Amino acid sequence: MPGDLVIRGSVVVPEAELSWRFSRSSGPGGQGVNTTDSRVELSFDVSRTTALPLALRERALTRLEDRLVDGVLTVSASEQRSQWQNRLSAEQKLAAVLAEAIAPPPRPRVATRPSAGARRRRVDAKKRRGDIKKLRRVDPD
Repeated sequence: MPGDLVIRGSVVVPEAELSWRFSRSSGPGGQGVNTTDSRVELSFDVSRTTALPLALRERALTRLEDRLVDGVLTVSASEQRSQWQNRLSAEQKLAAVLAEAIAPPPRPRVATRPSAGARRRRVDAKKRRGDIKKLRRVDPD
């Protein structure tokens, strides 16, 4: 677990750029609940990192602007009772968030027209629905 964090492909965050913080986790626990620091916070300074090329860093800063505090991205994990498992979980969360943030934008949608068959099926469905409603009517005779 200690070591560099692989985001995707050639993008690797060096261990020196990751900042760990540990605290007591909330919720129920056993005898060690008040003595073990099992909650994990993993921070990564996106604005000052050397791990991301300039284009990817700007893309990440733009996409993550709501989650950043002074350019720092923080994820926390407290689902597990073990600090070790929470550390692994925090690393996975950070890698997933960064991978999504630096992913290339999706290809633009090319506008197309519905086919003749699709238009016919749509009109047929509307006619069937209208016929069903017509059968429900009560004649005032």
